[in-house]
Amino acid sequence: PFVKRVEKPWGYEIIYTPDDAPATGKILHVTAGKRLSLQYHDVKRETLCLISGEALITLSNEKDEPVEVPMELNKGYHVVPGQVHRVMAVTDIDFIEASTPELGNTFRLQDDSNRATETEEIRKQENRGWKKS
Repeated sequence: PFVKRVEKPWGYEIIYTPDDAPATGKILHVTAGKRLSLQYHDVKRETLCLISGEALITLSNEKDEPVEVPMELNKGYHVVPGQVHRVMAVTDIDFIEASTPELGNTFRLQDDSNRATETEEIRKQENRGWKKS
């Protein structure tokens, strides 16, 4: 079996697919009150599904305006390249991310830990370039 745990400032992610797989699967755990970057991808498509806890999701609409709504358990939220998005944990949460392979860049528009844009090179570093302080 394959598994890789990546520590994040908001919790951690478990990647359960090999790097060369045609798709990427993850389980993300986010600590209550923490949130992911406000970000978008230039290549990657993803679908997010909340499996435990309470969360808010921000998705840009057709006018490119960010809209924040409560995530519904066991429902899919599809994110396309260029669409701004963020997940925030109201309580401790776990959600599944199914996506195309992790290619291209993750452009961070706002990040509580001041992390920069994630490039393919940074993605290869331990914890994707993020160091605990």
